[in-house]
Amino acid sequence: MPEPKKLTFENLAHLMERRGLLSRNQLKDVLARGKAQEVRLYSHSYSGTSRRTAPVAELVSPAEILASFNLEIYGSPGKLLTEDAITDALASATGLPYFKIDPLKLDLNIVTDHIPRPFALKNLIVAVEESDGVITVAVADPFNESIIGELASARRLEIRRVLSSKSDILKVLREFYGFRASVLAAEAEATTSVDLGNLEQFFKLRGQKEIDGTDKHVVSAVDFLLNYAFDQHASDIHIEPKRETSLIRFRIDGVIHNIHVIPKPLHAPVVSRIKMLSRMDLAEKRRPQDGRIKTNFNNKDIELRVSTVPVAFGEKVVIRVFDPDILLQDLDSMGFYLRELALYKSFLRRPNGIILVTGPTGSGKTTTLYSSLRSLSSPEVNIVTVEDPIEMVLEEFNQIGVQQGIGVGFDSILRNILRQDPDIIMIGEIRDRETAENAVQAALTGHLVLSTLHTNDSVSSIIRLLDLGVPPFLISATLLGIVAQRLVRKICPHCKKARNLSQEESEYLQLHGKPHVVSEGAGCKECRATGYKGRTGIFEVLDMNERFRTRITPSVELSHLLQAAKEDGLVTLRQVAIARMLEGVTTYEEVIAMTG
Repeated sequence: MPEPKKLTFENLAHLMERRGLLSRNQLKDVLARGKAQEVRLYSHSYSGTSRRTAPVAELVSPAEILASFNLEIYGSPGKLLTEDAITDALASATGLPYFKIDPLKLDLNIVTDHIPRPFALKNLIVAVEESDGVITVAVADPFNESIIGELASARRLEIRRVLSSKSDILKVLREFYGFRASVLAAEAEATTSVDLGNLEQFFKLRGQKEIDGTDKHVVSAVDFLLNYAFDQHASDIHIEPKRETSLIRFRIDGVIHNIHVIPKPLHAPVVSRIKMLSRMDLAEKRRPQDGRIKTNFNNKDIELRVSTVPVAFGEKVVIRVFDPDILLQDLDSMGFYLRELALYKSFLRRPNGIILVTGPTGSGKTTTLYSSLRSLSSPEVNIVTVEDPIEMVLEEFNQIGVQQGIGVGFDSILRNILRQDPDIIMIGEIRDRETAENAVQAALTGHLVLSTLHTNDSVSSIIRLLDLGVPPFLISATLLGIVAQRLVRKICPHCKKARNLSQEESEYLQLHGKPHVVSEGAGCKECRATGYKGRTGIFEVLDMNERFRTRITPSVELSHLLQAAKEDGLVTLRQVAIARMLEGVTTYEEVIAMTG
């Protein structure tokens, strides 16, 4: 049977069966239910629009209908027939290259300069690459060849076609064209202005004004930017002023990606819009400021913590994204091994004492603390937190924000917090002697205290407390346990492959015996060619048992404490990371990068 020349649901289903992705029984089932499924999907998404008059972009595609059945690929248990898998098979059948669109690797100008937005939406086509005068365009329908001729003739372009899923194309069209239109409209309305924040400027001509931060086009641009960040699961958004432009970057899975470059005249309006949303002082551009925004995405609340700081070419903005799905997790699913999880839960069950969580910035300490507090939360317990700033507002806790500007610091809050009748106290960070002493006093008076320190491992936290002036006998009397943690990137399951550790690598990790098999990611469309997808925690848990407490003296050496902890069964971060590597969760390179 020849391959179809028109993309219909029936043709697509038969094609999937011929390609071995559907069984004969699965084919009969989807053909019988296809029409009803199309009506259901369309009415769910576009209840106010007639299918007869709906734009092509809003019609449900055959691939979307087939993917909505969530069928297992025939002969591949556990693997679903997704829209991407369907598109890949369709590309192979029609002789077109399959192209998985990664928005982070697209150039805004290439996407929006060559194809008008109405034409792109009508025909579901997007420019994805440009090389040697040839424009590569992604299409959703491999049989709609006439549009390529029209486009090549009208725009005088040499065009190469690739096939991508409708969902990927539509997402790029809406995000990129929407952002581009907002930027261009705002730029068109901008008067030529000199950026006061640029240290290279000597004066500003009178009579020129900056764009109002509430300008409707700037508002739209910021909205597109935030939605794009949420969709890409970014943890941080950086807006960095340069000499002639402004650079927008996202941090995803711990790695920063360049996203967009916007004209410099729009930097100040975009910053003003963000400052207004986060209730900052719009007029203050010389001092760092902090603020927060609460919004929603895909029917869930998201907290944004905003920080501005003056740099050489203006105000730099960093927006940290707090996704509740990430910040509040079940302790069992965070990456603890069974021994460490049991130890940590035993600390949390104690009625009083101090639990410390330690690690560098970005190691997941906040997630551990919030998840721990959530597990302890109940109507019978009064939980009070002291944070600088409050990371995420949660109704279950009584959260107090440090305000150094009016003299409300960790030490002053902690001196008065016991009058609030707390059962559990969370201190954002122990930074100085006063905070440490107040934490100890709270623990001595019958409270469970959780806090963080910036040290490299669990044992170093004891040396740090000694350096802060906490007497050894008080450390022994109050400290229950210490958790040191890191976040390591996980190998992408779609391109995972095995290899043997070299002799040199094995010796460096002090692994002896037979050759060790580890895994790594080859790089694929699912992981943006990085070989990694997602992150998991690794945890080192120090139990302050009676034997170990006797080792804490004013002159104790770190090496002696570490040796004593290992004798008591401490599994170090390096050992945990190596175990994760040997299990195929992460790579040798991540072990070295995260544990030294």
